[in-house]
Amino acid sequence: MLHSLVEYQRTIYLALAEQIKLLQTGGDWLAFMAFLPMGVVFGAAHALTPGHSKAVLATYLAGSDASVSRGLLVSLTLSFTHITIAVLIAVLSLPLVSIALGSVGRAPLLEDISRGLLGLIGIWMLWRAVRHGHHHHHEGKVVGVMAGLIPCPLTLFVMTFAISRGVPGAGILFAITMMLGVALTLSCVAILSVLFRQRLMHFFDRSPRVFEAISRGVEGLAGLLLAGVAVWQIAA
Repeated sequence: MLHSLVEYQRTIYLALAEQIKLLQTGGDWLAFMAFLPMGVVFGAAHALTPGHSKAVLATYLAGSDASVSRGLLVSLTLSFTHITIAVLIAVLSLPLVSIALGSVGRAPLLEDISRGLLGLIGIWMLWRAVRHGHHHHHEGKVVGVMAGLIPCPLTLFVMTFAISRGVPGAGILFAITMMLGVALTLSCVAILSVLFRQRLMHFFDRSPRVFEAISRGVEGLAGLLLAGVAVWQIAA
């Protein structure tokens, strides 16, 4: 399946490259606009491949008390940050190239910052589970921003190619449609994670003490996993 997703993305990317080349030589913007919906498919397929903080999103939501609507808000925040940070890096590449960028399509500095911040969130969740702390309404959005700091590599490729061809607007428009596709996939992950936790807790809703203990246990385990993954990835 992974191979099929990669090949599918490659086909769309090559078609996009041809569209951008046509615009460079005076092609029709209307034809490009008609091609844009493929960006949604491209983004959704790309988000299904490894990465994109799906595990972080699922772990956090499984350990929090977020509703479906709040879970969706976290996934949308993550998607917006994930794509936007890649666009900004491409647009501001000259001043950032020696600071943030490593190999093509990656930003190691931002990746380490993101992982470090998520590790802190994990420690906070673990501490809160032990101390019976309360959830904060804005915490989910903060997690979405932190997880999204790792830029989307394909958005970087698209933006860099469009800028090099003198049509940065085409790259930005395609990035917006990609964002919708990424958000679609991550929203599905968010909904499934919240529903899984709610279903699990439903079995124990007639035993308040058991319910509370399991709730704290799930949150503590989620926090421990977040912190552990962050330390492991930074060390690696």
